[in-house]
Amino acid sequence: MSFADSLEALRKVELSELDLNNLGAWPTAVKVIACALLLVLMLVLGYNFYLKDLQVLLEASHSEEITLKEQFSVKAFQAANLDSYKVQMKEMEESFGSMLRQLPSDTEVPGLLEDITRVGLGSGLEFEEIKLKPEVAQQFYIELPIQIVVVGAYHDLAAFVSGVASLPRIVTLHDFDIKPASDESISKLRMNVLAKTYRYNDEGLKK
Repeated sequence: MSFADSLEALRKVELSELDLNNLGAWPTAVKVIACALLLVLMLVLGYNFYLKDLQVLLEASHSEEITLKEQFSVKAFQAANLDSYKVQMKEMEESFGSMLRQLPSDTEVPGLLEDITRVGLGSGLEFEEIKLKPEVAQQFYIELPIQIVVVGAYHDLAAFVSGVASLPRIVTLHDFDIKPASDESISKLRMNVLAKTYRYNDEGLKK
């Protein structure tokens, strides 16, 4: 039967006359179309219920593969340069330890107090208080707080701060509080400041 004859036979088919219980009696053209539709339906269902999930898993696996490759590249680079990193780390530790050991010992504190007093008096200030506070231990160093209260003119206070910062020993100034020294005069100011110096913590470095 030619294709034209099949189309002609298909036009003459009445759907109401097709018996689902007797598929073998259906016209050939109808059988072909039914098989094609069934095949398409199976492909669609198979994709939605099986292949679609596999596609999602494949994409997830591909993304994971890319991530793992990137991680591998980074770790491979780190592994290749591990010896170099170890050498650099050792050099840094030695350099850091060397700098920490340059911090003075606590036996130099009296000399530091004398230096601070000398700078203050040289700046024209009057000391109301200068006393050591309890030490604060850090891992590699120990802070030595010094509470300072001085009275003087604004420019004298500025000269004192600059002079303390110029001392050979490391001294940092914190918690500035500047107020008029009295209600009668605003030319004289009272500065309350916390100075901190540092000494080497040998025990902390060993840990």
